[in-house]
Amino acid sequence: MAGSREKASDFSGRLKPQHKPDIRNIQRKLKMKKTIAAALLSLASPALWAFSTAELAQTLQKPSNVQGAFTQQRQLKSLSKPMITGGKFVLIPKKGLLWQMQKPFETTLRVRADGIMQWNGSAWTNPNQGKVGQSQQIKLFLDLLGGNTQGLEKQFNLALSGTEKQWTLNLTPKTAVTRQIFNRIAISGDNVVRKIELDEKQGDKTVMQFREVQTGKPLDDFSQKAL
Repeated sequence: MAGSREKASDFSGRLKPQHKPDIRNIQRKLKMKKTIAAALLSLASPALWAFSTAELAQTLQKPSNVQGAFTQQRQLKSLSKPMITGGKFVLIPKKGLLWQMQKPFETTLRVRADGIMQWNGSAWTNPNQGKVGQSQQIKLFLDLLGGNTQGLEKQFNLALSGTEKQWTLNLTPKTAVTRQIFNRIAISGDNVVRKIELDEKQGDKTVMQFREVQTGKPLDDFSQKAL
């Protein structure tokens, strides 16, 4: 019996003392978890981060003009290497575009609602006079660069993702005409359009990238008269 009592006494002596739970520490941890959960929910809430197509249009049409350099890479299905062109551009939203190609050769085009004109050194001429469907192509190009989402919605289903500082607009054709030409179009940018990708039905692909972009800069005499 004495041995049993000694063992029991020895066992109880080795037991760790029971501490009372730290209520303040538990409450602090619970509060922290709630704060983290609330932050995650706010990130997932569309109401807080959604960027609408109407807001995108307002952003892109805000500058009086947009000027910069462009590089265009066009990959034709029938060719092994892409055709690369580059130059400068001037865009006045809702008015027109001056497209000054410098490489691989020089040519200057003016794109407005009344047509595409080419500068021959002394006057503007129409290189595509009488070409069927030109007006639709002109309108689409101006809508893409100028952010006319209302115009684009008439021909494409729009899917906008991102924020005002970094967004991507995916367009899938919804009319019979656009479905015959495009698989999809993607536009991305921030306060201006930075990139346009055209994926055509026949397998051709075009990527236009815009750099050194400035907004609201005074136009030179030639650009003012042209547009």
